[in-house]
Amino acid sequence: MADQDYALLMARYNAWQNDSLMAAADGLSEDERQRDRGAFFRSIAGTLSHLYWGDRTWMSRFAGTEPPGCGIPDSAAMFGDWDSYCLARRQFDQRILDWAHEVAPDWFAGDLTWYSAVAGREVTKPRSILIVHLFNHQTHHRGQVHAMLTAAGARPDDTDLFLMPERYRAM
Repeated sequence: MADQDYALLMARYNAWQNDSLMAAADGLSEDERQRDRGAFFRSIAGTLSHLYWGDRTWMSRFAGTEPPGCGIPDSAAMFGDWDSYCLARRQFDQRILDWAHEVAPDWFAGDLTWYSAVAGREVTKPRSILIVHLFNHQTHHRGQVHAMLTAAGARPDDTDLFLMPERYRAM
């Protein structure tokens, strides 16, 4: 299952894909980024904001970082402007990468217990499954954003892991 090598690979992939989506979305107007496109979190900006929210939520559980300060219903509206989002996203992607470099290999063997607002109760699950969930959640929502960007005429990078540029593999 998941281990430190997996976490490092996926943290690098996360940074690459987020950089790609932000670069593609930079070419759109704010109105285009905010347009309701029928996705669960409505817009490109809303879905990216929710994705950031999810990363902050899980990393607060994994590494004790600051949680996002709001729940899922407000997760799509965490940012008032695009530049603030991009800065926060890049900084947090580095935080995820730093954690992946620093996490003790035995961390993945234990369980994590937390209160889940989604489930409405305390939950305990293996950390190795939860780290896979973190990265799977990212991929799921980035796929939605990729589709919205493509429909809007933007051109994000490929998403295939084996095509990750060397500069991200060295992070």
